[in-house]
Amino acid sequence: MVQNNNLSNKLKSPLSYGVKLIIGLGNPDKEYENTYHNVGFLAVDYLTKSPPISNFQFPISKLIKSEVFMNQSGDFVKYAVKKNGVKPEEILIIHDDADIELGKYKLSFGRGSAGHRGVESIIASLGTKNFWRLRIGIRRKHPQTARQTRKSAGDFVLKKITKTDWEIFKKIFSEIKL
Repeated sequence: MVQNNNLSNKLKSPLSYGVKLIIGLGNPDKEYENTYHNVGFLAVDYLTKSPPISNFQFPISKLIKSEVFMNQSGDFVKYAVKKNGVKPEEILIIHDDADIELGKYKLSFGRGSAGHRGVESIIASLGTKNFWRLRIGIRRKHPQTARQTRKSAGDFVLKKITKTDWEIFKKIFSEIKL
């Protein structure tokens, strides 16, 4: 699913627009491993170790994981951009999104943070929102109403991913065509 902002409706892939650096967001401490907030880390791990990496049709200089806590992502991303000699529009940030249903994802460019503090930090540090984002849904639908459960994101983002949900994430990671 591609959501485009200020770009042609024929947009197919951020890599076709010159993405050279992919950064997964998460929290580095062991206590946060395999939590919903670390889906960006898990996606990078999966993409670097599994066959879907062959889906990439354009050269990528690096796939990396942030080395700082989610809410401080901006300084790390700014450093990575400078170190790798890329422009903000040449990066793709992979992160969890509590506003998107579990099992879905959206690619977007040039959007605001929608309250995601890691993304807020990146926008503030880079001085622009013109970078790519792969937003991976983590919010479950309520079984009786088929509507998204409206718990506060803080109520579930730091919980360990269930075995069932991990299978859903692996399916998403294998389907992503960047």
